[in-house]
Amino acid sequence: MSRDQGGAYASAYRRSLDDPDGFWLAAAEAIDWITPPTRALDDRAAPLYRWFPDGVLNTCFNALDRHVAAGRGDQAAIVYDSPVTDTRRRLSYAELLDLTARFAGVLRGLGVGRGDRVVLYLPMVPEAVVAMLACARLGAVHSVVFGGFAAHELAVRIDDARPTVVVAASCGIEPTRTIAYKPLVDAALAEATHRPDHVVILQRPQLIPELADADVDWDTAMASAEPVGCVPVAATDPLYILYTSGTTGPPKGIVRDNGGHAVALRWSMENIYGVRPGEVSWTASDVGWVVGHSYIVYAPLLTGCTSVLYEGKPVGTPDAGAFWRVAAEHRTTMLFTAPTAFRAIRKADPEGKLLAGHDLSALRALFLAGERLDPETYRWAGDLLGVPVVDNWWQTETGWPIVADPIGLEPQPTRPGSPTLPVPGYDVRILDPDGVEVPPGTDGCVVLKLPMPPGTLTGLWGDDARYVASYLTAFPGHYLTGDGGRKDADGYVYVMGRTDDVINVAGHRLSTGSMEEVLAGHPDVAECAVIGVADELKGQVPRGLVVLKAGVDREPAEVAEELVRRVRDTIGAVAALRRVDVVPTLPKTRSGKILRRTMRDIADGKRPEPPSTIEDPTVLDALRPTLVDE
Repeated sequence: MSRDQGGAYASAYRRSLDDPDGFWLAAAEAIDWITPPTRALDDRAAPLYRWFPDGVLNTCFNALDRHVAAGRGDQAAIVYDSPVTDTRRRLSYAELLDLTARFAGVLRGLGVGRGDRVVLYLPMVPEAVVAMLACARLGAVHSVVFGGFAAHELAVRIDDARPTVVVAASCGIEPTRTIAYKPLVDAALAEATHRPDHVVILQRPQLIPELADADVDWDTAMASAEPVGCVPVAATDPLYILYTSGTTGPPKGIVRDNGGHAVALRWSMENIYGVRPGEVSWTASDVGWVVGHSYIVYAPLLTGCTSVLYEGKPVGTPDAGAFWRVAAEHRTTMLFTAPTAFRAIRKADPEGKLLAGHDLSALRALFLAGERLDPETYRWAGDLLGVPVVDNWWQTETGWPIVADPIGLEPQPTRPGSPTLPVPGYDVRILDPDGVEVPPGTDGCVVLKLPMPPGTLTGLWGDDARYVASYLTAFPGHYLTGDGGRKDADGYVYVMGRTDDVINVAGHRLSTGSMEEVLAGHPDVAECAVIGVADELKGQVPRGLVVLKAGVDREPAEVAEELVRRVRDTIGAVAALRRVDVVPTLPKTRSGKILRRTMRDIADGKRPEPPSTIEDPTVLDALRPTLVDE
């Protein structure tokens, strides 16, 4: 069914574009307001749009207090399942509220107030949820930094957000190792120019480092903490900053507001994902990513669901049946993860034998997002589980899906390779380089006509000019997604990949430019390029190519090993750069632009025509064996 035909979806979609005020004020009724909004869209400062400008609320109250008051206090809010530590823990709404109110008291005692920033560097443990909600309770702004990032990445985020307090754990647990966080935090603070007032450390039993005199022990502070109430904030006040990973230059801190965020996520939980209050949802992601923010923490708790917090992997903890065990044990209604996870499961257990013996009768749908869902994985997952497989496409910047099958509102026929139809509120257009909308079936730039709906970014932290320049200038009146794609005659959207230098590694958006900066900083490297190469498991992986300086007489393998280690130490293991090849020269245009896309196409098995602007076509022929492992 296309969006132009009748039905609940078509009606909602058309109203969301024709009458955004009416549509979103109706959706806002699902939120408890201190001062209910009388207006939805505020376009006075366009293109810097705001939502619910006269509304006042508290996000933590909506996630916890109101459910306890309504009689859900005994219902599980969080189910913590950690195969890497062999731990299960259930936190009811009443228990999570008590912990959150007390940790808010800890933060207030450390000087945190409305509008102050708190950087969180925590693994997948319940305390991460507590810390996020405690910040929201105080009207403070949290910024979660994924625990896999290196000290340098943490340092630049500390300098940009300028937090009053940093909250970290002593360690993270991987299937085969323990990662010490405290030394990374110490190194980041030594590098950063901003100095937070306090550092709170959650000591995990797997690694208990000695704390400095200035450090605050989580358990000690909580033992004497007094609970505090919710601070009223404007709907337009920031709730959190989430930095896009691997950007060059100063980090881009995506800012999410309180009011629009609460309304959009509450609406999406039932209308897109089809999950109702009291049901169990499981998003197998990490709170360091936007998916974790939106669908591990906020959307399930705003809705009154039980959310599974999983500290483990799709394979290896202990095997490729881990997801089936968790879904069966906790009777999850939905499972939301990245296609990478299912490719890993399929690789380890291609016939799905480990599903045997697990009762997944409660599971109604599988949602996959974070990278392009290839048709083979789509079919394999659907055949194995016997439930709808729902592809959905969105970004850190939007905070919730742009394109999806809205199964809670009205399921649509799905098509392999397409995340289905635009979600109500998103006016998706496909434009050519001149800004002209292209016919159906024609590839172009995927953009969103302004205004975007509630819950999307309101700007970049401390830099509205950069927000406008980065996202809103290429096509005036539109938000630039940075992705290429097309729509078919029925309005189905097909997203084909990035149009800039950002690659998608296992659902993590990483800049090849940032990796090139690291490679170029090596004293032996004259020039370099990093390209994203198609990978069956991760979607894309980075490949580095470097040209050494004249006179350097070293073994290429030795240099390559140093470069791989250098990227890991500077950006973190999440960069996933495992291979660097030393080459005589790189292909360029006459103007000196390195032909990254052409090299990527060759590495992906294609035989692209050399562009007419190439300086020396023989360079591509010489590189081909390296790129395709001939």
